[in-house]
Amino acid sequence: MPSSKEIGKLGEDIAVKFLRKKRYKILERNFQKDIKGLKLGEIDIVAKKDKVVIFTEVKTLKRESGISPEERVNFRKRQTIAKIAEIWLNKHKIPLNSPWQIDILAIVLNFDSRIAKIKHFKNI
Repeated sequence: MPSSKEIGKLGEDIAVKFLRKKRYKILERNFQKDIKGLKLGEIDIVAKKDKVVIFTEVKTLKRESGISPEERVNFRKRQTIAKIAEIWLNKHKIPLNSPWQIDILAIVLNFDSRIAKIKHFKNI
């Protein structure tokens, strides 16, 4: 069975394919901000569609469990993503009042059937 890190990477690869099929342009993967070696946070996928920059958090589980992947993105995690998103926008000289949003891609993998269930939550 793959490690949780391998499952996360697999989920992100599936998410990129999913978004590309829906005509999203992938701008960056795994953007993280550190200050003095301390990791402030990370955004799994930065994409763009219809002039909107979309910061996507990917949550992947290897099977259905008591808590869904999207429920693992709590209020604190959403706040962190928003802060890192603002840092990304500043770094790329995109005004903060430009259209942007945070999405969640919740993925549940079934290794027996080799099927991934994907739920896309937009503008959370």
